Amino acid sequence: MTWADLDHHGDRELAPGLVDLAVNVRAGTPPPWLRAVLRAALDDVAAYPDAGPARAAVAATHGRDPAEVLLTAGAAEAFVLVARAFTPRRAVVVHPSFTEPEAALRAAGHPVERLLLEAPAYRLREVPEDADLVVLGNPTNPTSVLHPAGEVAALARPGRVLLVDEAFADTVPGEPHSVAARRDLPGLLVVRSLTKTWGLAGLRVGYALGPPELVAALAAAQPHWPLSTPALAAAVACTAPAARAEADAAARELAAHRAALLAALPDGLVVGEPRSSFVLLRVPGGARVRAALRQRGWAVRRGDTFPGLDADHLRVAVRDPGTSRAFAADLAAILEAEEILAPMPTTTSQPAPVPEEHR
Repeated sequence: MTWADLDHHGDRELAPGLVDLAVNVRAGTPPPWLRAVLRAALDDVAAYPDAGPARAAVAATHGRDPAEVLLTAGAAEAFVLVARAFTPRRAVVVHPSFTEPEAALRAAGHPVERLLLEAPAYRLREVPEDADLVVLGNPTNPTSVLHPAGEVAALARPGRVLLVDEAFADTVPGEPHSVAARRDLPGLLVVRSLTKTWGLAGLRVGYALGPPELVAALAAAQPHWPLSTPALAAAVACTAPAARAEADAAARELAAHRAALLAALPDGLVVGEPRSSFVLLRVPGGARVRAALRQRGWAVRRGDTFPGLDADHLRVAVRDPGTSRAFAADLAAILEAEEILAPMPTTTSQPAPVPEEHR
């Protein structure tokens, strides 16, 4: 695997006529009330965007001061800002995980060390003590693993930036293992996204939370007016108490839908204990199976562009039970035709070494 593979994302799997199980944006979004907010915001686009109300709304949601909030054009911009603002001596990215943080660091010329967690549980383990930048996701994309908040917090220490990607935190009912409200942990930066739950991937809405000095350093690397007026309006609306309650209800419905998917899938394919809006599978002959699924009308996310995974890994988004059952039936038929329904071993192959010039 070369580091260029890190640029692959689920939207590349899509094509007309395919059912989208490759992208983790919640189906049926944005809801009508949010569409109305976005339409109303268009009346104000002649003026430069005012981020103040959105920053205050996000701060109130997480019990923080506005100086501890940086609004970003999606979570992805926050990773780029970290790469621009800091010069880590030893950056460690916990994998398998979302690839944008590592890609941003490498693009900025920073060396990156990968800490590969072991299948099937992908439990957190110790990171090098001298790492001054540690990056992990929680819940983690693509494994759908939810790390205990205490284990995440234990990685924080003076002299280290601990970057926790919580883009999918609101897919877990009650967000019990979020550290977004923790103000006592040194160097903690939490990145959140509003694009997944609210269907705003095309609008780009996210934010970072952390100590004022870290937030200020990121802001200094950010262009003026990074979020449009409609995006700022969405940030205010989606962090309001009523919206937060709706998101939690959606998370509880998601848990039931995920259980239906897990019950329908052939035995022995699910890796770990999924807790988010997607499930990681390990399927023998994964590349052939993925191609066969496309022929039957299904788009799923290939796994081999995630460090620590290989071509036999497929990520599948959770949808309504009817869709999940239809998908599982087609998957079972493909596996039966391939005569590869036997469970896979739980070990995960290691990625090829990163070329020296990209380390």
